[in-house]
Amino acid sequence: MKKESEKIDELIKETLSLEEAKFYEDLGEQNLMEKFGQVHKVKTGWLATVMTIVNIIIFLIFVFCAIRFFNTEITNELIKWACAGFLCMIFMSMIKLYIWMQMDKNDILRELKRLEFQLSILSHQKDKVDD
Repeated sequence: MKKESEKIDELIKETLSLEEAKFYEDLGEQNLMEKFGQVHKVKTGWLATVMTIVNIIIFLIFVFCAIRFFNTEITNELIKWACAGFLCMIFMSMIKLYIWMQMDKNDILRELKRLEFQLSILSHQKDKVDD
C-alpha cells in the first residue's frame, strides 16, 4: 500500500511546476514533534500553549503528591494523597486528549488540502486536454 501511494506521489510531482511541487511537498506527512508544534501555531495556539503549561504544572503537583504518598504511614493521608494524585492524572489525560485531537484535526485538514490540490491539478490538466 505504501509503495502505491509513493508511486502516485511521484506521478503527481512529475506533472507539477516547481512552485506547485514545493507546495505539495509541504503538505506531506509530519513527525510527532512537527504535529505538536503545528498545534501551537494555529489560531487557537494560545489555548494549546496555556494547556501545555498547565499540564506541566499539574505533573509537578502529581510528583509532589506521589512523594507525599510514599513518605506517610497514616491511612487518611495515604488516601488523601492517592486521590490527589489520581485527580492530577485525570486532568493530565484530559489535556493530552485535547492536544491529540487537535493534532488529528490538523492531519485531516492537511489531507483535505492535498486532495483539493490534486483535484485542481486534474481539473487543470483536463482543461488543457480539452483545448
